[in-house]
Amino acid sequence: MSKILRPLYFIAGVLLVAIGIIGIFVPLLPTTGPLILAAWCFARSSKRAEAWLLSNRQFGPAILAWRQNGAIARKHKLMAVGGMALGLVLFWAGAHPALWLGLLVAAGLAACAAFVWTRPEPAKS
Repeated sequence: MSKILRPLYFIAGVLLVAIGIIGIFVPLLPTTGPLILAAWCFARSSKRAEAWLLSNRQFGPAILAWRQNGAIARKHKLMAVGGMALGLVLFWAGAHPALWLGLLVAAGLAACAAFVWTRPEPAKS
């Protein structure tokens, strides 16, 4: 890994952890996705930071399940798809988009929801 890229990956990881933590408290802001990306950045910049994130009792299991099998827990699937549905309703009610734009956004969110819903679930331990 280049000595120039290593600090950039680390900074990106720290910013993604911050976004993930903010997402715990701000509705509709994702949490797990940014933390998965943070772990990816830390894997390229700081093994210590990566180990810290993976050993976190709250987020570590979800990150590891994604890394190992591309798996998402059913609870997290429900939260993600529900958040997308709520976001679409709020978009439609707040922005009053043209029909074509509303349908385009709905189609994009439906594709994202389908992707999330069709991921395997982690094995029970």
